[in-house]
Amino acid sequence: MTEQLADSYDVVVIGGGAAGLSGALTLARARRSVVVIDAGAPRNAPAEGVHGLLGREGIPPAELLERGRAEVRGYGGHVVTGEVAAVARDDDGFTVTLADDRTVGARRLLVTTGLVDELPDIPGLRERWGRDVMHCPYCHGWEVRDRAIGVLASGPMSVHQALLIRQWSPDVTYFTHTMAPLTDEQAEQMAAHGIRVVDGDVTGLEIVDDRLAGVRLADGTVVAREVVAVATRLVARGGFLAALGLTPVPHPAGVGEHVPADPYGRTDVPGVWVAGNVTDLVAQVGAAAAAGVTAAAHVNADLVTEDTRLAVAAYRTPLPA
Repeated sequence: MTEQLADSYDVVVIGGGAAGLSGALTLARARRSVVVIDAGAPRNAPAEGVHGLLGREGIPPAELLERGRAEVRGYGGHVVTGEVAAVARDDDGFTVTLADDRTVGARRLLVTTGLVDELPDIPGLRERWGRDVMHCPYCHGWEVRDRAIGVLASGPMSVHQALLIRQWSPDVTYFTHTMAPLTDEQAEQMAAHGIRVVDGDVTGLEIVDDRLAGVRLADGTVVAREVVAVATRLVARGGFLAALGLTPVPHPAGVGEHVPADPYGRTDVPGVWVAGNVTDLVAQVGAAAAAGVTAAAHVNADLVTEDTRLAVAAYRTPLPA
């Protein structure tokens, strides 16, 4: 991995997941100078494999990223380990400051820092995350098909999550936990699908031989379950953008906070694009990678426009005798 930063680049990509590496690959192939600054904390690190990604079904997340880094470097792009602490606008674009005080200049920024999953404060939930505690049936539903699955109510999408997961297993139990009681319509939907509804606060998980065995309620009851699904609160990693006037805002679906952008990744701050989960909270790996390519193409087009303006200005200026 290239760890030496140049003084400046056409584009600094902040975040080295599927979106960032795909964007960097596109830019490097467009003969742009580009660097990916990656903090090395991918959201899907606990997962055994990436699913739903055509041609790479089941590939371990770390292997996918290593292949992506090699591809970016193969076209002359740089990939640097580091955490971005601050960004600031300057006369030529932006100055990016890393946590170790290194700085680098950028004409444009592509932010692909992803998001953080905020789990309910229930003992054991975080420790089992990515193992037998899951969130996305499209990512992991096949792997837990036909098993005893519990859905922990945690937000506005929890009922939908339970109905969705029923597609993968006939044995689904919905734990209302601290959420409001189901409406009559929701209760009827659950009954129609054979989904058991259990009221009462969830206080922990029952683990036997390093496997999830059940969900423990406040009254001491343990409901046998092999898998727990939970709709996490999704919060974009974008705090360092505040200095540019760009901060995560509540998502319209009420599932967390994202950095808004147009369909091409362009934000309200000139020169700053976003792609992947930092803006599209529910994007899977394939969608995030595609968004990185789309944003990168529009970043390059924007740079071409600027390069052309500068070239025309120089062309119109007579050379000295």
